[in-house]
Amino acid sequence: MREFDVDYPRVLVVDQMPFGRSTGTSMTLSNLFHGWPRDRLAQIYTANAVPSTDVCDEYFHFGPSERYLPAQYRTLRLLGWDGSSSFPKMPAIAAVRDAADRRRGAARLYSYLCAADDLTPPRFTARLDGWVREFRPDVVYSMLGSVRLARLVAHCARVARVPVVPHFTDDWPATLYAGGEFLGAGARAVRRAIGRLIESAPLGMAISRPMADEYERRYGIPFSVFLNSVGEEFFQARTTQSEPAAPGRPIRLVYVGALHLERWRSLHAIATAVESITAAGTPMSLHVHCPAEDQARHGHLFDGLAHTRVGPALLPDEVPGALHGADVLIHVESFGERLRRYTRYSVSTKIPQYLAAGRAILGFGPSEVASMAHIRTADAGVIVGVQEPSALLDGLRRLSRHAEREAFGRHGFEYAVRHHRKSQVAAHFASVLQSAVDAPAASRVGRSAVLLDRATGER
Repeated sequence: MREFDVDYPRVLVVDQMPFGRSTGTSMTLSNLFHGWPRDRLAQIYTANAVPSTDVCDEYFHFGPSERYLPAQYRTLRLLGWDGSSSFPKMPAIAAVRDAADRRRGAARLYSYLCAADDLTPPRFTARLDGWVREFRPDVVYSMLGSVRLARLVAHCARVARVPVVPHFTDDWPATLYAGGEFLGAGARAVRRAIGRLIESAPLGMAISRPMADEYERRYGIPFSVFLNSVGEEFFQARTTQSEPAAPGRPIRLVYVGALHLERWRSLHAIATAVESITAAGTPMSLHVHCPAEDQARHGHLFDGLAHTRVGPALLPDEVPGALHGADVLIHVESFGERLRRYTRYSVSTKIPQYLAAGRAILGFGPSEVASMAHIRTADAGVIVGVQEPSALLDGLRRLSRHAEREAFGRHGFEYAVRHHRKSQVAAHFASVLQSAVDAPAASRVGRSAVLLDRATGER
């Protein structure tokens, strides 16, 4: 029996990560396809990961031994690669990546190495093509993120002779290889890959309204907005309201998420502010839950900060309780110029969860990025949009008042009820995918050259 009274097309999802709960991307995928009939959903994924069967049963793992050209695969194995982990996790590449945090030259080298891997001509096997044809999709959907993945998506759509629905969650088309890698060949490859996809796309999806508006202008097709949605377990946290901190009990600040994209820098600034405000007589504590890899790379930077604890990532069923146990939830973004361009249209996976938990939010990052705007629109917390210690201290002092926290939490909860319930979002998502299937193919012909002009300013 179907959960929603909507049509469900046969969808082939092509992405790096499979359905699951291990990353923000996999979690968002699982929530968007919530309630989908299992016989009408299949996925091709490239990561060395174990897929979940909670949402989907049919998988094709397009692993390294299949997608790399034989000579390239053998060369990488000779360099010490295990043949299954992702390219950035190769020992030699990981060493360069770690050095990139400290040295500009290493960062430049790392960007070239990643570009060389991404831009290598793809290999598509007869086994892959046969599997796609056997599933007989009505549409191909992907969150993309790289040239290699975009080429795979376009190939699958050509094999199946169906439209594509691209879903953008970061502005990677405008920022990937913007450093001029290989004399601009990387950026040109991005434009060509996106052009081929848009030519087969009757519509697109974006993670925020600002992104949708910009991408409609840039690519000339309509965009719908879909970000992460949340289940009832997050809303249930609101059933017990937060209590004023007892005398002497620190106000508990909680961050749940990764430290990549230099988010650790902004989080470290908050940790430093917590030390100052506690010393001034308003006790606070910061609790960070992040992936083990991030803890190993950045956890030592928080040593010596007495009121900050950096711990391991939470299991999916532990997250609602951790959010409920907070007085204030923390979201951060990098103030670095390159990264603020990359995240300017993005809304983090955790934001809908934070809102549904009914706890006040401290947002610290560039005021113009969409995550901060989303918190502001919901009136769910305090946004510190400038990199100034005094402004951060003022924001923490405001959130030290229980009445303020309670009002922000209530506003966020009410906004999440209206906009982020998983069942409602999933039903709308299904209807948009069906509209892509129903769109006339003639409307997509000849669009590629036009969109390239719009995206680059070239004539």
